[in-house]
Order: sequence, then C-alpha cells, then structure tokens
Amino acid sequence: MTGLPDISSKTRVWVIVAVALLARLALMTIGHTYRFAPRDDHFGFGWETGRIARAIALGHGFSDPFHGTTGPTAWIAPLYPYFLAGVFKVFGVYTSASAWMALAVNSIFSALTCATIYYIGREVFGPGSRVPVWAAWVWALLPSQMFWAIRFPWETSLSAFLLSVVVLLMLRHEENAALRHWLAFAALWGVIALGSPALLTLLPFFGMWWLLRQPRRSNAMWHAIAAALLFCLINVPWMMRNYETFGKPILIRGNFGAELRLGNGPGAEGYWMFWQHPTQDPVEFARYQEMGEAAYVAERQREAVGWIEQNPDTFAKITLKRILLFWAGIPRSEVIAGFDIRDWSEAAFFLSSALSFVGLFLMLRRRLRGSFIFAISLFVYPMIYYLTFAHERYRHPIEPLMVLLAVYPVAEALEHRKISTTAEPTH
Repeated sequence: MTGLPDISSKTRVWVIVAVALLARLALMTIGHTYRFAPRDDHFGFGWETGRIARAIALGHGFSDPFHGTTGPTAWIAPLYPYFLAGVFKVFGVYTSASAWMALAVNSIFSALTCATIYYIGREVFGPGSRVPVWAAWVWALLPSQMFWAIRFPWETSLSAFLLSVVVLLMLRHEENAALRHWLAFAALWGVIALGSPALLTLLPFFGMWWLLRQPRRSNAMWHAIAAALLFCLINVPWMMRNYETFGKPILIRGNFGAELRLGNGPGAEGYWMFWQHPTQDPVEFARYQEMGEAAYVAERQREAVGWIEQNPDTFAKITLKRILLFWAGIPRSEVIAGFDIRDWSEAAFFLSSALSFVGLFLMLRRRLRGSFIFAISLFVYPMIYYLTFAHERYRHPIEPLMVLLAVYPVAEALEHRKISTTAEPTH
C-alpha cells in the first residue's frame, strides 16, 4: 500500500547501526584501545586536545596545549576539548575509564553515520538501489572506518557524522527548504565550525547550491540570511573570547601558521615535519613559551611564506606529493622486510580513493542528485592539507560520502555482469 512508512528499511538501517556500535565497543574493549601509554605525562591521550581538556577540568580554563603551564590557547577548536573535559570531570583525568567513555561516544557517532550514509544513498541512488545498504554495511564493519572512533579521542568521528547530516538535510529538502531547515543547517555548521573549522571551506559552496535549488518565488533568501545570523551567533562568543585573550582577530582556531610551517621549510619533502613541533623540539617549545602563542604562530607563518616565496619550484613539487599522499595514504616510515598488515591498509586506502573518483565520474556523467555536493567535498575540502601536510585522519570527515561513491561503481559492475549473464543464450 502507498503512503505507509517503509518499516523494513527503517528496521534494516537501525540493525546496521546497532551492529556497527557493538562491533566498535567490542573491538575497543577486547583490544584495549582505550589504554593509552602514560609516557610524556599521558600526552598520547588526546595530545593537545587532552592537555587542554585537563586544564579545563582542573580549573585553568582553555589553556596549556603542550607541556606545563603555558597560558590561554586557540591551538585547537573548542568543542571537543570541552566535551573531553566533562568526561575528565566525571571519570577522572587521563584515566582508563575516561578513555573508554570518550571512545564509546566517538563510536556512537561513528555508528550513527551508518544511518546517514544509508539515507543519503537512498536520496541519491534511489530506494531500489543496493548502494545504500552495501555502503552502510561497509562503514559498519570495515576496520579502517572503526579506527578513528576507537583509537583517537578527537573530534574526527563527530565531524564525519555532522557533515553527513548536513548533506542529508540538503538532499531531503533540496527544493522545499523551510525556515526550520535553514536554521538546522546553520546550527549544524555552527557546531562543525567549533569542532573542525577546516570543513568550513565547504560551507559557501553548500549554502549557495542549496539556495539556488529553491523556488524563485520562495523566501529562501530571507531564510538564508536568518541562517547566516544564527551561524554567527553560535561562533561570535568564541571569536570574542579569542580577541579579548590574544588582542587580535582569531576566528575559531589559531594555529594555521604553525601548521603551514610544519609542512613547508628547509628539509620539507611533503610530509609532516613533526620533529619541529613544540611538543617534540625543546627549542620550538621555548620559543612558544617566550613569544606567546599568537606571536609564535605569526612568526612561523612568516617563515613558511618566506620559504615558499624563495622556493616556488620545490613548493609546487611537494604540493603535488601532498595531493598524492592525501589520497594514497602515508607510506611506512621505515622499510620492513616482507609483507604485513600495514601493506593491506595502505592498499585499501588507495583503492577506496580510486573507486571514489570512479564513482564521482559516474555520478557527474549521469547527473545524479547531489553530484555537485560530492564533487565539491572531494575537490575543495582537501585543499588546506595540500598546502600544509597530509594525514590519513584528515580524509575521514568526507569518507561517508566516499564510501557511497566507492560502492557505486562496484554495484554497477555487478549489476551489469548479472544482466549480461542472464542475457546469454543457453545451448
């Protein structure tokens, strides 16, 4: 009967979510991925995020991202450090209980992403397609999609989930967005900005696409303006805090200059020069302490820009290398005899990228719904990392879309093979 809810599909997707969550919790608990080494005063427990969370939990405010007491910071966006600080307040600073709880919450967001993947797939490929179900199961059970949730007390899994919710919201109300939908759009982006500002490169493209898809005689422009105001209201308090603290405008996160220098300078080869990070280099840490964070970041940016201007050919070469690394993965730092599990991981990382671009090509060629959103996500979002340095974790926020893209050509190939086999004459 028409008009009735698709109970079977709803049941199916929540079964996938439940399996995904149980798999993550089981792997985390049995594999003890929540047990972080205590060396360097537990720095591996969230790194700068963990340090800031500890400072907040101990009553020192949003500060001290490295070692010791170094004062207020804007090195990391505020959302996840405050969440982790709340966990520390309840379960203890740097305890195994806090680690388990933080990673469990990450796992919840990662599992819920199965649902957004499924429903995005239905909007794009249609309810009769196998792509939504297959992609949801891939996300649920593929170890590489569990990794960031069960090992990194960071905002990575939350960012992937929130971006997928944004995409689903836009597709479901592609041409009939009401004021409440625009306000939800703004609220989601406001939270994303406070968690992962790098994703904001997508906001103007997404917003303009959605606006242009609305009927001409609607109130879409006024709704978009209201959404922009809400987005500003969510983020202005933190920007005011940064201005009052550092005496200069800092939008959300203020360490871009330092990140730029960690990828560009003498000896740069396209990788993250971690040995120059203040947590690794006592000289850089002393400079950070002496100059203060804002001045230190500005100086590091001047160094990076100066080196780029003097070495344009080298910069171009390592930028091309960073593009490759972003999509192919970071190779092992040392040569290991024989073949191990890391080789499988690197091969899968590259294969998923290759299949995603094949899927995107098919989407664009067939003019499927949301093709622009998928294309912008793959082409625009990584640009900041092409300029600084690549890391496998940075790809994760757009991986819900990549899973759909990667599954699409596989499903198409299997469908064509099935049709060809069925059509073959029997003798």
